[in-house]
Amino acid sequence: MHLGTSRPATKTRELSRRSLLLGLPLLLAACQGASSRVRVAGLGSYASATPNYASAYAPVRDGGFNLPAIPYQEFDPQYLRQTVRYYTAEEPGTIIVDPRSKFLYLVQPGGQAIRYGIGVGRAGFAWSGDATIRFKREWPKWFPPDEMIARDPKLEKYRNGQDGGPRNPIGARGLYLWQGNVDTLYRIHGTNQPRSIGTNASSGCIRMWQQDIIDLYDRVNVGAKVVVLS
Repeated sequence: MHLGTSRPATKTRELSRRSLLLGLPLLLAACQGASSRVRVAGLGSYASATPNYASAYAPVRDGGFNLPAIPYQEFDPQYLRQTVRYYTAEEPGTIIVDPRSKFLYLVQPGGQAIRYGIGVGRAGFAWSGDATIRFKREWPKWFPPDEMIARDPKLEKYRNGQDGGPRNPIGARGLYLWQGNVDTLYRIHGTNQPRSIGTNASSGCIRMWQQDIIDLYDRVNVGAKVVVLS
């Protein structure tokens, strides 16, 4: 998954990361052609006025925690939240993740989308296809996988989960992607490492700035379709 896995309280037990990787050929075979359904016209051609980034990325008090401001002036502006022209056959409300370009799109009516910058770890390239958001969680727990605990025994104390909070690598929100009754172990989540956005992080699924994952979380519903491009 990402730095570890985060599992909702209603689940009995998540599949192991190894099991997911073994099942990837079947998943990919069922989802060929996902990338051909999307065409972008002018990623730099904005469909609306430039957002007020000083407000969008200001410090946030959320869930009893203080989140620092994002120093947005220090990042490539293409990764800042913005509305762009985006042509796709997918319905408004669909999330489209482009791991290689480091963008996540929330499809809007009229050939537009809200585009967010993302960071991608190894697990972010390990799965592609169509899924739905089965669960949404605020400040979810983090469960480091066994192989991570083996590399770093200090993480043993989190085997049963690290409570949500600013030090938790899952961040302020988590969106859990499922195919039918199968957990893909693929997550869209926040991060406590803001400088990983726009990069290939050492580990993780799809990570977003805390302010951006909160914004996305408030815009999408459980059951929303997610397309992860190959």
